[in-house]
Amino acid sequence: MYGLLDVDVTLARRLLAAADPPSSMTAFLAASVARTAADHPEVHAYRDWRGRLVTHQFADVGTMVEIATAQGPFPMPHTLHDADIRSVADLSAELHQVKTEPLAAPSARWAERYAPWATRIPGLIPVVYAVMARSIASRRQIGTVAVTSIGMFGGGAGYGLTPLTLMSLELIVGGISQQPRVVDGQVEVRDVLNLTLAIDHDVVDGAPAARFAAKLREVIETAAALTDPVAIHEGSDAA
Repeated sequence: MYGLLDVDVTLARRLLAAADPPSSMTAFLAASVARTAADHPEVHAYRDWRGRLVTHQFADVGTMVEIATAQGPFPMPHTLHDADIRSVADLSAELHQVKTEPLAAPSARWAERYAPWATRIPGLIPVVYAVMARSIASRRQIGTVAVTSIGMFGGGAGYGLTPLTLMSLELIVGGISQQPRVVDGQVEVRDVLNLTLAIDHDVVDGAPAARFAAKLREVIETAAALTDPVAIHEGSDAA
């Protein structure tokens, strides 16, 4: 299932810019979607090898960090663990560290060690993906939620669409534009961000997905990840 959302990020952008040092929009969105997913665990559930639904207590968010290499910029996958109970500043600092010191990230060390020969074995990469998709141990490493930013495509407003890969829940970040919005009965120019939600209909029904989307909009527009203290979720991983 795909859902297109246009959300008001005026408050969030102001708070992000006012932070010292300034925090990133990617970190804010990762924290926002993680908090919402932790309260709606069915949206990032998946099936194990026996076909049982697995839900997790916390939300680990997989995203891409562009790093510099001798061959040019390279998008490296990175997992923000427990993103729902961490501050935006903390997540932003981690993303910055990975960008400046790529080998500090486990995924970079893995790629440096295994990628050169793994890509030379025909059919190995699809097998690895299939195993990771069903393995609970792998999911604890790679995450259950994905945040992908393609807002740089063309500049300005715009939505993005990508196929679901390993994650049951993916937030695809599009462009930001200034648009008129009604605020407290008055028309104001606001910063509006285009988002696409991709949710696996094999594990989530439409009604829970709609409730999740509505809550995510509220969390982003109120900048809750920047203004509300994090909450520890009780419970444990279950299948």
